[in-house]
Amino acid sequence: MLALPLLLLHLMALPGPALAKAVAEREQFDRLRVGMRAAAIGRENGWQVRQVATKFRNPDHAPASAQEREVIDLFHRQPEITGLWQPATAEQGAGVNYYGRINVEPSCLACHGTKASRPAFVKDKYPDDKAFDFQVGDLRGMYAVFIPEVQQALAETQG
Repeated sequence: MLALPLLLLHLMALPGPALAKAVAEREQFDRLRVGMRAAAIGRENGWQVRQVATKFRNPDHAPASAQEREVIDLFHRQPEITGLWQPATAEQGAGVNYYGRINVEPSCLACHGTKASRPAFVKDKYPDDKAFDFQVGDLRGMYAVFIPEVQQALAETQG
């Protein structure tokens, strides 16, 4: 069971401009499926953006905290959850995290289908690849967006 408080979940109903923007931008990540664009959006907004997966290709995408492990486990167990707000961890300091699930789409299978069908560049660049044998609809991973200006974002929901 997810022991983390679901602080800020009530904000999903009436998000302020900054929080609504975070959700909209995360949804754009999902449409683009491009990590470089996600990182650029993070830089443009002063957020930290990561792709996280348990079956990862790039070791930098492994869950980096207990909170990330708990949230991705929750996404595995409850596929109807598409996004989740959590308070920042003590290591992050003041802020809030938004986690958004990434589901496998048919186009994802070109690189994330069977191990044998992966393109040569994937096999060459990622010899320890774990991101294969997915089916359409599977949880591929999640975007983790850390927003450090939580007090400002909360104030916008009040105004």
